[in-house]
Amino acid sequence: MATSPHEHRRGAYAGRDRDTLAFASAVTVDAFGISDPGNVRPANEDHFLIARAGRYYETVSTSLPEGELPSRASDDGYALVVADGMGGHVAGEVASRLTIRELVRLSLELPDWISRVDEDTIDEVVRRSETQMASAHQRLIDAGKRDPDLQGMGTTVTAVRNLGRLLQVVHVGDSRAYLLRGEQLSRLTRDHSLVQMLVDRGRMTREEAEQSTSRHVLVNAVGGVNDSVRVDIDHVGLANGDRLLLCSDGLNDMVGDEAIGTELLSAATAEAACRALLRRALAAGGRDNITVVAAFYSWEGSARG
Repeated sequence: MATSPHEHRRGAYAGRDRDTLAFASAVTVDAFGISDPGNVRPANEDHFLIARAGRYYETVSTSLPEGELPSRASDDGYALVVADGMGGHVAGEVASRLTIRELVRLSLELPDWISRVDEDTIDEVVRRSETQMASAHQRLIDAGKRDPDLQGMGTTVTAVRNLGRLLQVVHVGDSRAYLLRGEQLSRLTRDHSLVQMLVDRGRMTREEAEQSTSRHVLVNAVGGVNDSVRVDIDHVGLANGDRLLLCSDGLNDMVGDEAIGTELLSAATAEAACRALLRRALAAGGRDNITVVAAFYSWEGSARG
């Protein structure tokens, strides 16, 4: 699902007044997602979402002189979500699906959408994300109380959206977000798992953690058995040419970080990156559901910065 550049058509005259009437230079996003049950699991408990939202303006008719107003302008942001359900193939699929639906429902009910972040809005952006995730958590808990087959169901959620040239990362569980800048791959999320907690406390090495049979035991999830959910929220400035990857653990269990970076770097499009990474995970065994979502960011007509 690739996108075309968002263009601004401005007035014919130069000057500061013209610039104040147009939205800031848009970020072009090439985004694609794919999900596969893998080679072993009978069903797919993963779900993903790519959504576009923002502000739009078009002058339909005016008596003002030509060039006084922009004819059309848009300021769009993309939201990307990966959710990996748990609790059995029925409950896990329900958990990841209901969580994404709940997050979208709550967003649509907001009286306004914040499309740019500054010192006056950043606290509100964080508060909204925390509130929405807590609501989704409670929704799963309540559903489990009504239906014994769904009791204890839960899901990871890793969500990213660009607010102008700023990325907001919202994370619960052990799905991951990676950022490729130039040739350097960095992980934007930290696993909420038992082994990661032991590594943080110095009771297990990273190498031991990667081999542990308990590496996917979560200590924090949306839903599940905990009364509350802890939400990690971070903000990362975008650079022209940045490439983002969200994935469930069915990918990073099968494909190492070095290979992930190689595929992101060499791919011409987000779709090509996702399909190449999925092929790698399946070829390596595909022992779990595999979900991959990629987004390439650019502006001012340049695909790589």
